[in-house]
This record gives sequence, structure tokens and C-alpha cells, in this order.
Amino acid sequence: MAGLPKFVRSGGIVAWTLIASVIVLAAASTALLADTLDLRYERDVSRMVFNDNLGVLENVQRELGIRSDSLDAILNGAVADSVPIGDRPYLVVSIAENRVWYKRGQEILFEAPVATGSGKVLVKEGGGDRWKFETPRGRLVVLEKEENPAWIPPDWHFIEAARNRGLGVTRLQRGQTVPLPDGAVLTTSGSDVVRQYPDGRVEPYTVADGREIVAGGSIVIPPFGTTQRKYADVLGTRRLKLGDGYALHGTNRPETVGSSVSHGCVRLRNDDIEKLYDMVEVGTPVDIY
Repeated sequence: MAGLPKFVRSGGIVAWTLIASVIVLAAASTALLADTLDLRYERDVSRMVFNDNLGVLENVQRELGIRSDSLDAILNGAVADSVPIGDRPYLVVSIAENRVWYKRGQEILFEAPVATGSGKVLVKEGGGDRWKFETPRGRLVVLEKEENPAWIPPDWHFIEAARNRGLGVTRLQRGQTVPLPDGAVLTTSGSDVVRQYPDGRVEPYTVADGREIVAGGSIVIPPFGTTQRKYADVLGTRRLKLGDGYALHGTNRPETVGSSVSHGCVRLRNDDIEKLYDMVEVGTPVDIY
């Protein structure tokens, strides 16, 4: 007992009771914090699923380490090494030649021109975020197949579009209102970004790639989960997902195929990706060099 503090030696049971109470309280606080974080995560996930915003859900899962399709893990061999090619078909993408081959051994089952990453760098004004648009090299795997995929543009799309058009960028939050010149306001209503008139009428915005919402000299970044944060047709008619946002997919700009102009994905003409889609199975190795 000589090594114990004086108040413990003199207080006996009272001191030990106080120490035990502190330990129990700390444990309870930790459990409460964990429960709170779990509830917030479940709430956010439920909201994303309700709004059909599975693209954001995938990003959250990757950040938390829930998904196994981390591009770093794939390129480091965690997935690829477990998928020996043997005599099974596989995909090869040449960034230099902008071409894809579907092969079995040395036999070419299918080939087509593609567009690959431009290698350009976009830096957000004021520093901070930086994006390099390159196609990743190494062994990847087809993780999922999707017909008529929708594209949920990342923030860089709106920043890039604004820079190309000499406009600013405004991020719209749910419930926020932005005054418009005609007396209406730009705001959100349910799952839409809308123009709300003084008489209460609301008019949802119609958007597309190149037809972003503009207000006050700025391109508006819609909230995740809204209809205006989802573009149809941009990714063509089919997508073979490779993880972390990368894929082989179709395009609404077939004239770009054969060039290094993409933001990292491998683009094919729609008729080519449809043929390839029918041939390729989930789990097919993809070698990109």
C-alpha cells in the first residue's frame, strides 16, 4: 500500500468507489458516443438510399473501409493476385494506344478503340482540392456490371465546367435559398432543386452535362441525393465497374474515343461496350498499362 496515493490509503472503500465510478462513467460515455455515431451513420445511409444516391453510399463505404473494392488494394494485388488468369478470358487496356482487347491466352476475342485519362490536373481555386485525371495502371478486376448507368458528377465536374465558362461556383445546401433576378429563389424541394416563385409555384430544374444550373454568375453544385445531381446518358448504355469510380463504359461523345481525353475512366462507343458487356463476366481480370 506504500505506493498508493494518500487519499486512497486513508479513504479506503470511498476512494475505490470513486475510482470505479469514474471508470464506469468513461466507459458509458464511450459507448454512448459509439451509439450516436452508429445512429448518425444509419440515418445518413438511409437518407442516401431513399434518395437513390447509391454513388455517395459507395464513397462513404470506401472511406470507412467497408467495401473491398479499394483501388489501392486492387493495385497492390490484394484482389488481383487472387484472380489468376490461367486460360480464362481477360481484358487488356493500352493507355498509349487507346485500345482495349478481350483475350483468352493469345487469342483476341474482341478489340475496340477507347478513350483514356487526359493526365490533366485541376486545382481548386484557393488551394486545397486537387484532381489528376489519369487512368490507373496495373491489374484491376470487373467488380460489377450495370446497364443504362446514371452519372453522379463529383465536385470537380462543376468546378471544371465553371472554369471553362468563366463562371464562379456556388454550393447549394438543402433548405438554402438563392435570390434570382426575377424575384424567384433557387432552393430545394424534396429530391429536386427548384425555382420557387413568389406565388409559391415551384419549377424543377432540368440539367444535363453542359446544362448546369447557373445563378448569379455561378454554376450551382446541387446537393447529393437530388435529381439535379444525377445525369443520364453521359456514361452511355453499359458500365463495367472497376472500383473507386473507375470503369469501362459507353459515352455520349463517341467522337472522343481514340484519344486521351477522359477523367480517368475507359470510354468505348456504345455499340462496342454493349458487345463487350455481353461477353465479360464479373471477376474478369483487367490489365491496364
